[in-house]
Amino acid sequence: MMKKLLVLVIAITAMACQQNKIAFVDSVRIMDEYQEKVDVEARFKTKADAMGKKRDSISQAFQLELQQFQTKAQKMSQKNAQEEYAQLQQRGQFVGQQLQQEEQQLQQSSQAEMDSLVKKVKKEIKAYGEANGYTYILGGGDGGSVIYGDETNDVTDAILKILNDKYEK
Repeated sequence: MMKKLLVLVIAITAMACQQNKIAFVDSVRIMDEYQEKVDVEARFKTKADAMGKKRDSISQAFQLELQQFQTKAQKMSQKNAQEEYAQLQQRGQFVGQQLQQEEQQLQQSSQAEMDSLVKKVKKEIKAYGEANGYTYILGGGDGGSVIYGDETNDVTDAILKILNDKYEK
């Protein structure tokens, strides 16, 4: 009888130890409200706006130069006009390619920084899960794997607080 009771206690204890502790985070909300991510986006938007203004300015200057050339070309020989127009076209293509490369570099830099932020968020979620004894922390929000979760299992606010507190330091 005592052996059966002992086996039953051990079995119940083993089952209790195997229960999974599960939580979820709203991934979209975390990325929307993580201050470092907001700041990174704002910084890259400022750079993109400046690049757009630079492109517009160069484009206007080139258009003006083209108009001046067209006026001047009427007084030139056809051969000279064609040569100068070819040089103008070549310079326009070169400037266009440079601007395109700068935009691509900005996009790549932005993407690299966003990827780094995503890694930082995942690392923090993992550390939080380990520190608080969670077996799983699932991602919710748009496109996430959690369709429904009890609010008591939502650790989004706790993760956001940790991320934003660490960023302010």
